Amino acid sequence: MSQGEQHPHHPHPGTDEAAPPGVLRRAIAASSIGNATEWFDYGIYAYGVTYISTAIFPGDTKEATLFALATFAISFLVRPFGGFFWGPLGDTLGRKQILALTILMMSGCTFLIGLVPSYETIGIWAPIMLIVLRMLQGFSTGGEYGGAATFMAEYAPDDKRGLCGSFLEFGTLGGFSAGALMMLGFSLLLGTETMHDWGWRLPFLVAAPLGFVGVYLRSKMEDTPVFEEIEEHGEQEKTVVGELGDLISEYWPILLTMGGMVIALNVVNYTLLSYMPTYLGTELGLSTDEALVVPILGMLFMMIFLPFFGHLSDRIGRKPLWWFSLIGLFVAVIPLYQLMATSLTGAIVGFAVLGLLYVPQLSTISATFPAMFPTQVRFAGFAIAYNVSTSLFGGTAPAFNEWLIDETGNFLVPAYLMMAACVIGAISLLFVVETAGESLRGTEIPGTEASKREVLEMDEEEMAEGAGATP
Repeated sequence: MSQGEQHPHHPHPGTDEAAPPGVLRRAIAASSIGNATEWFDYGIYAYGVTYISTAIFPGDTKEATLFALATFAISFLVRPFGGFFWGPLGDTLGRKQILALTILMMSGCTFLIGLVPSYETIGIWAPIMLIVLRMLQGFSTGGEYGGAATFMAEYAPDDKRGLCGSFLEFGTLGGFSAGALMMLGFSLLLGTETMHDWGWRLPFLVAAPLGFVGVYLRSKMEDTPVFEEIEEHGEQEKTVVGELGDLISEYWPILLTMGGMVIALNVVNYTLLSYMPTYLGTELGLSTDEALVVPILGMLFMMIFLPFFGHLSDRIGRKPLWWFSLIGLFVAVIPLYQLMATSLTGAIVGFAVLGLLYVPQLSTISATFPAMFPTQVRFAGFAIAYNVSTSLFGGTAPAFNEWLIDETGNFLVPAYLMMAACVIGAISLLFVVETAGESLRGTEIPGTEASKREVLEMDEEEMAEGAGATP
């Protein structure tokens, strides 16, 4: 039996007999739809925060906006618990089952947010209900993103993992842009008064069908070939507690390294994408609609370059692109923030250039981060490192920026925070193993000599089995 015959549905990625194009496309779609749903919610929440704050929270507009941004941050504080819960389950039970559950929870909570009665109607219960739903969303997201990236990385051919992974982030920006455009569209169609009254709820109700599409796509996929391979050999983690012990005792340096890279990635991400409408409106004085248009145009511009940088990372490596992004942002962020403060045109150009400098990081997440861990702890390692770092430094960035600007009166605070995050990311990047083109198979850390020996032995063993089975 040949290698291809051994796994007729899931030949090993990185070989000449990689997953058929149709299977690979379905894997990309199944991974991306969850990411798009998650970021669709972030888009409608971040871009509808002025309406949500006055409907759900007490106090004047400024206080209510701060409450709404704090509630946005609360969902991130719960994400590590989701990572600790879903991640090990994804390594013991398989990727597919967990991804079906997380997308259902996520889209269901988004739908229910659209039904929360106003503060005027039920008083303090309105913000309480919103906070509970945001926490449930954060819990589900703790498994969703790490699982989707792992699923994508393990399905992709080794020499195209950057290109395939970039489409997960295409879902990120696509979902975010769709949410933002929908909120903007309803705002223009219904007018400010109606939006404050009930119009802000409509985009949230769209999440339910998105979730059902995601569950359907994921139900049609088998688990990843890389996971099935270690499962056949009985090398997957047997218990959740055992896996957490292995992660902390054996892989804590990788957890710390990835955590540092995520600080750079997500302080920039949430400052640039989530906080920008609030910043442009409250600090730079753009109208609500102008403050929405700037990041939407910027994100659509960024989407054009995602596949290009993903493909480039397959050719020259992930680390050179990260160096370019971190250094470029550090050098350019202050002048670009100053440019954004000049006019609407300046804001559009400044945001677009910042976005272009950030895309080399964004486009390679799904290729870089899952490859830092071996198969048996990959889902959990990614989910825990990513979500702990994101909850502490990423999701809190919008509220922290707003508070710090109020305290200091300095509109360049977000730029300084992004610079500090880039320094932390650069230090972490020094310790990262380059994995472009390397196999994710086996139980050793990809890109290391031990991993290369293991994959070679696995190939030789399969060839021997194939020769023995040939009449």
